[in-house]
Amino acid sequence: MGSRTEFSPQTLSVLAALCGQPSAWQHGYALARQTGLKSGTLYPILIRLADRGLVEACWQEEPVPGRPRRHLYRLTPDGLASATAAVATAALAEAELASTQARQGARLRRGRGVAAPAVP
Repeated sequence: MGSRTEFSPQTLSVLAALCGQPSAWQHGYALARQTGLKSGTLYPILIRLADRGLVEACWQEEPVPGRPRRHLYRLTPDGLASATAAVATAALAEAELASTQARQGARLRRGRGVAAPAVP
């Protein structure tokens, strides 16, 4: 069974956030703030990405006093390649959709594509 190459919009947002600093370790809270995703969505995505070898995770070495240790995440080299391609493809698809919608809107504004009202 081949691996799935398409990513959900939520996964794309996580990959885009991780691409911002691909070699830096980031904790889940920062990723949640960047993406706007709730923990119930974010952490399963990170786990799936780690299972696919696209993200690596580790425990924070020196936790802040009074706080528990946190998991840190970053893209693997394969993850960076996949994320870069997926984010670029999604941006291209979004641009093409916007262009298509703009052309359709212009046609509608010119009166094309709209049925003329019936004259009694």
